[in-house]
Amino acid sequence: MTEQPTSASEISLRRITSQTVSDICELSETLTEAQRDKVADNGTSIAEAHFSENAWFRAIYADDTPVGFVMLHIGSDYDVIDCPGVFLWRLMIAGPYQRMRFGEKAIALVVREMKARGFSELFTCYVVGDDSPEGFYKRLGFVPTGEMFEDEIEMVLKLTS
Repeated sequence: MTEQPTSASEISLRRITSQTVSDICELSETLTEAQRDKVADNGTSIAEAHFSENAWFRAIYADDTPVGFVMLHIGSDYDVIDCPGVFLWRLMIAGPYQRMRFGEKAIALVVREMKARGFSELFTCYVVGDDSPEGFYKRLGFVPTGEMFEDEIEMVLKLTS
């Protein structure tokens, strides 16, 4: 039996396999109703990724425990996201593991990966309201671009050295 993750657990981003997909999908059920209104279920996200040539997605692990999901859209395909660079399409941390800095650490790993690929910006957007991730993104250094996508506010993080 694996130990429960703590805020000191090592965070890693891992490919989702046929053996792990159910565990990653089930993480969505740990979110509050307000949170579930703001982020798609992981199963939906994984399915959407398979229909986009530009999706990059990983499970977020704390030590050997799956604790979340991240998905990027790299490039512009106009079918899904019209962003010329890297767009943080989905980020979720399971309810029991929130406020343990796992999301922050996962974003740091994403930033490292995207900088290594030569990107200088990471875009995202969020829905305003209860349980909005606005404060989380601002703490990480994201700033509003002034653009809106339907009812979502766009933000950007400069990937500086």
